[in-house]
Amino acid sequence: MSVIVPVYQGEKTLPALIAELEPLTERTVTPGRRPMVVEEVLLVFDHGPDASARVIRELIAERPWVRGIWLSRNFGQHPATLAGMASSGGEWIVTMDEDGQHDPRDIGGLLDTALDEQASVVYARATNAPPHGMWRNVASKGSKWLIAKALSAENTVQYNSFRLVLGEVGRSVAAYSGSEAYLDVALGWIAGDIATSPVALREEGGRRSGYHLRSLLSHFWRMVLSSGTKGLRIVSILGLLFAVLGLVLVAYLIIVYAFFDPDSEVRGWASTMVVLLFGFGASLFSLGVVAEYVGVNVKTAMGKPPYLIVNDPAAGPLGRAERLPERE
Repeated sequence: MSVIVPVYQGEKTLPALIAELEPLTERTVTPGRRPMVVEEVLLVFDHGPDASARVIRELIAERPWVRGIWLSRNFGQHPATLAGMASSGGEWIVTMDEDGQHDPRDIGGLLDTALDEQASVVYARATNAPPHGMWRNVASKGSKWLIAKALSAENTVQYNSFRLVLGEVGRSVAAYSGSEAYLDVALGWIAGDIATSPVALREEGGRRSGYHLRSLLSHFWRMVLSSGTKGLRIVSILGLLFAVLGLVLVAYLIIVYAFFDPDSEVRGWASTMVVLLFGFGASLFSLGVVAEYVGVNVKTAMGKPPYLIVNDPAAGPLGRAERLPERE
């Protein structure tokens, strides 16, 4: 197995996580009595605000099975995970968070589920509420439910960053995914059966989440756009509904003027403004959604990479910052 950990704010939590993973680097057995071993742990440095880089270097020096993957800048959790997948060599890939809420002891259960159900992707299914606060949990469940129902993307309700992926599937997704692709949607494009395995989430390791409102909304919108062109169909349906509403309003005005109150001012500014507001609102919304899809295609056509792996900056030219002594 290859374990991939995207690192953004792991200064305080990474040492404990690596210590928990260490027993799994020796041959062990799953709860279903199947042999397994973690051959490598890939820590993908995503340029967070703390001293994660220093901690990663220390862990690499102490343990030969820990590898560092260095990105050229901050790309985000999903691109960092893809970079780790592309650099992995295990038959199976496990992805997990850096904050300690995912218990490495649950990896064996994920593998048992994959083999029992012959699934190429297994998501952890939390048996308790995620430790993110009530509003974020409600928003997360609501957004996944909305996409599942509105865009017919039923698998969205299963998405979790603690996942087990068949190695060749994960590396294939990492090879061709575009910069705007949502990782789990991309996995669904080629994965066979997808299953879930129950796990209990733990509290985060004493740090604030790296996600804020803007990044969460961006996360949600990327999932919408990656779910295919069904969003454009919704725009078409919305346009049709507004057109029908306009016809109904016109019929109402004609009936009122012709049969009930010929002297009424139904042809005045109020009715005109209502029609204009409905029309402009529908048009602008539709253009905005279409523009988002066009933007995704433009970025893909321009060749924008989802991530870029580089050498450890401390071991290259950026690490040679010492000044020569002043001449006397």
